[in-house]
Amino acid sequence: MAVKQTAGRDNLGKLAPQFAALNDDVLFGEVWSRESALSLHDRSMITIACLMTSGDFPQLKAHFKMGKDHGISKDEAVEIVTHLAFYAGWPKAWSAMALIKEVYGE
Repeated sequence: MAVKQTAGRDNLGKLAPQFAALNDDVLFGEVWSRESALSLHDRSMITIACLMTSGDFPQLKAHFKMGKDHGISKDEAVEIVTHLAFYAGWPKAWSAMALIKEVYGE
């Protein structure tokens, strides 16, 4: 079950309240909560893949943490990145592997 997201309001609530509300209420409140359509595990895998291919590494680290909470194992995370290395680029894969080490440990 999805945990109530407050990162938008916590980090950007004063600067950009509407953006924060969309992040917390729509993206994480409505879209991520549709577990009957796609599990949190699968949503995390898709999001990790998207963020790695676009090189959005600060968000990727956060989503590796969420993915871990959603049941993505370290071996699965490594396999996702290994697979994507050939599509997204070797340097991005190296950067993503470093994040896996930070989130999951050696």
